[in-house]
Amino acid sequence: MSTDHNIMRLPDPPPPAPDARASAVQEALLRFDQKSAEEKNADDSQGMPTDVRLIERTAASLRPSRERLVMKRTRYLLAASLACIVAGSGAYLHLIQSPQSQDVAAPVEQKMASNDVAQAPSTVQAKKESESQKESLPQPQTQIQTAAQAGKPSQETAAPSVAAAPPPAKPRVESLIASRDAPKAPPATASRAPMPGAPSEKYALRGRDDHMQSRAPSALLLSQVEVFRDQRERVPAASEPVGRDKFANAPENAFKVARDAPVSTFSIDVDTASYAFVRAQLNRNVLPPAASVRTEELINYFPYAYEAPASASEPFRADVAVFPNPWAEGRKLIRIGVKGYALQQTSRPRANLVFLIDTSGSMAPQNRLPLVKQSLAMLVTQLKPEDRIAIVTYAGNAGTALEPTSVSEKAKILATIDRLEAGGSTAGAEGIRQAYALAEQNFDASGVNRVILATDGDFNVGITNKDELKGFVERQRETGIFLSVLGVGAGNDNDALAQTLAQNGNGVAAYIDTINEARKVLVEEASSTLFPIGKDVKIQVEFNPATVAEYRLIGYETRLLNRDDFSNDKVDAGDVGSGQTVTALYDIVPVGGPRVVDDLRYGAQAPASDSPAPAEYAFVKIRYKLPRSDQSVLVRTPVDRASEHGRFEDAPLDARFATSVAAFGEILRGGKHTGRFGYDDVLRIASAARGDDPYGYRSEFLQLVRAAKTASAMQPLRP
Repeated sequence: MSTDHNIMRLPDPPPPAPDARASAVQEALLRFDQKSAEEKNADDSQGMPTDVRLIERTAASLRPSRERLVMKRTRYLLAASLACIVAGSGAYLHLIQSPQSQDVAAPVEQKMASNDVAQAPSTVQAKKESESQKESLPQPQTQIQTAAQAGKPSQETAAPSVAAAPPPAKPRVESLIASRDAPKAPPATASRAPMPGAPSEKYALRGRDDHMQSRAPSALLLSQVEVFRDQRERVPAASEPVGRDKFANAPENAFKVARDAPVSTFSIDVDTASYAFVRAQLNRNVLPPAASVRTEELINYFPYAYEAPASASEPFRADVAVFPNPWAEGRKLIRIGVKGYALQQTSRPRANLVFLIDTSGSMAPQNRLPLVKQSLAMLVTQLKPEDRIAIVTYAGNAGTALEPTSVSEKAKILATIDRLEAGGSTAGAEGIRQAYALAEQNFDASGVNRVILATDGDFNVGITNKDELKGFVERQRETGIFLSVLGVGAGNDNDALAQTLAQNGNGVAAYIDTINEARKVLVEEASSTLFPIGKDVKIQVEFNPATVAEYRLIGYETRLLNRDDFSNDKVDAGDVGSGQTVTALYDIVPVGGPRVVDDLRYGAQAPASDSPAPAEYAFVKIRYKLPRSDQSVLVRTPVDRASEHGRFEDAPLDARFATSVAAFGEILRGGKHTGRFGYDDVLRIASAARGDDPYGYRSEFLQLVRAAKTASAMQPLRP
């Protein structure tokens, strides 16, 4: 340091005399303190001496701005070296006259532990005589000096810039330095080169060598900075997996001839995982894989203002409409809307819930376990005191984290959720069996019994065979314990298995990509997510060949049923929750319209085009079971001319918005049936039909359509 250089050029001391030696030491220390105070006044970077600031600036120029870790480690080294330098300077004048100066060339650790220097009489006396001057120095500098003179770094009084963590172990630093090239500054001697902060006799007698060694700490620290920088660059940054998502690859529905196959049957679907996944991809400026886009889940993500049923005993009411297809001239759309009865908060059944949470190491990122914890904490706030919750984890800290506990003990439940941590592999835990065992242990015959599985897609919950896992969930469903799945994370989302488990477990599959989505699913729609009003809900539409030549169901490819499944109460189907809405769209070609499928040569002849038009396009039948019944109930609704609108602009607002969402989903899947209809057309329709949007879901949809326009030229991720 520059202060050391000034001290080295002091005149030779007088012959050693008892009073003269003490006086010289005191005067030297006073000059050193005054010089340090001057540098402190001129320095605006945390009171560090000039050379240290030079090291800081040099280190900053060597590293990119993103490598904060390098800067942090450098500060640790600066603190340790600075403490040694300041402590050595305080005893310097005594050392150059002491016959024991040869011992100072030993390693710093040994001299710090030795009492030869720390307890030298003249040095101790000098420290006492200069105590008042040392108190005038800035506090961080005094703390560093005290730590160095004590022979170890201070634990409680470290400088603010290095107080965040203890300095790295010296063997680690020495091993890193040894791996570097030879230092740029020439060593003082081949065998007895002094360590930083421990001047030798030669250090005091040779001007040029003194200067080089006074610069040695800077060169050494810069070398260490380069070592850490090189090592940091060689360590790849942790990142999310890419392209390992799995989706059910069902072929897109095609047009069918009404004369040949007049009946269409499917299970109702209220899942919304596809919409959230598509949004997550577009927010990354990447088009989603076509297989991840389930158009019906995009449509059903939004609530619609259909007329509500009058009572829970008749929980469904169908709403139908017919209007022109905006993307295909001459074709029409049939919209079928179903509204479920909304349970009142005071009348809804009790809930017996078991959270089955993946705590494997892959769940550590912020968009995984931390997001799950926030989501479940919000759900707890929506439950009634008489509801009960249990928590089971698998992998990292597998086992029962919380026995069935009343929600009246909310603080205990939230504390358990907060303590969950990710770590370990995903194999070996019997998580799902424990979860169902707890649900059975606390089974409420008059309430809702449900396991909620939260995972990033590994699904190693103790039953690794997928068919066995599916069968296990189906058997548990028959006992009255249902399963819902919350997916999180990106890159390895096993959406296909989540859909299978949720469908066979009489539950919903949701994808939680943001805290707002968690709030939507578990707070704003908690009743519809947790409390079903109808189970095994199926829809069957019979088309009238006299008015409909061809038809195509938009979406629901993974929910199709055989015609005879509709009347078979043993066939499982979808559930509808309290107050939930479900929408289905059929694209139809009226008789006389532009056919998509050619007639068969030997098939039945189509009716003459001049025949009088019948009154009905189709006949809709809905079959469902009440939550505690095994006997299905049938609801019938005709689709006739009274439901038709001559212009698309005259169709109900909700029908037009659902059409825009359907078109968006079809475009993302390749646009096979939408022709030249593009994103701008979707925006035009959706903007005009946005209507009442209290939660901003529809406004967000417009932003997603705009995002898809900019992401359309990019290569989509493949599942």
